[in-house]
Amino acid sequence: MKPIHVLLADDQALVRAGFAMMLSVEDEIHVVGQVANGAEAVEFAAANPVDVILMDVQMPVLDGIRATEQVVRAGTAKVIILTTFEREDYLFDAIRAGASGFLLKNADPDDLVAAVHAVACGHALLAPEVTIRVIERFARSLESESEAESGSEARAAGTALPATPATPATPATEQQKLLDTLTSREREVLIQIAAGRSNAEIAREMFLAEATVKTHISNLLAKIQVRDRVQAVVFAYESGLILPGENPSDPAVRSSS
Repeated sequence: MKPIHVLLADDQALVRAGFAMMLSVEDEIHVVGQVANGAEAVEFAAANPVDVILMDVQMPVLDGIRATEQVVRAGTAKVIILTTFEREDYLFDAIRAGASGFLLKNADPDDLVAAVHAVACGHALLAPEVTIRVIERFARSLESESEAESGSEARAAGTALPATPATPATPATEQQKLLDTLTSREREVLIQIAAGRSNAEIAREMFLAEATVKTHISNLLAKIQVRDRVQAVVFAYESGLILPGENPSDPAVRSSS
């Protein structure tokens, strides 16, 4: 089996050494390089075969978010963002940049190895606790954008804002068109993904074979033109399939889709 080439990008030498030590026991994973900033990560990935980059966010010269954008745009490697709950404000930006997943810096060795394998195989890494925080932040973002747009429209018309809850932002026309290409079953699967459920959990919830769920996911990802489950969660909110404040696990959300 071809080894997975991993690059470690973190400005703290001890952190890099710790991850390298945890990965060194795996015959199928080779740490091919260690760098201390985002610019070095981009340069290394462009010049060497790298499958997965473990990327810190706060680094000098070029931060992990901007570095992720450049790496993903070049198609040189997949990126796992190293994060802590204290820095949850970076998670949404990392999704936008194209990160394939998130890993807590205090992750167990087994979780680290599983994450590298999953992302190298083309899967998204969405730990449930991280997913919830991403969704909550994204919902707040949409609400803020909606309030700002409503305020601008009201000021342009010379009227005062009514004392009513904010209306969700209107989905982009292109996203709505993509959403309309999904079958009702594919929409339900997308909602389940947004709820943070695994393929096995979706299969149990929808009374389907797991292989059928995988087929639905592959089809819907292609239709809405996103790379993985992380991007699919963002699309579910941006397209208006799920509105800010709604719980994707609520049966009412699924029935309205």
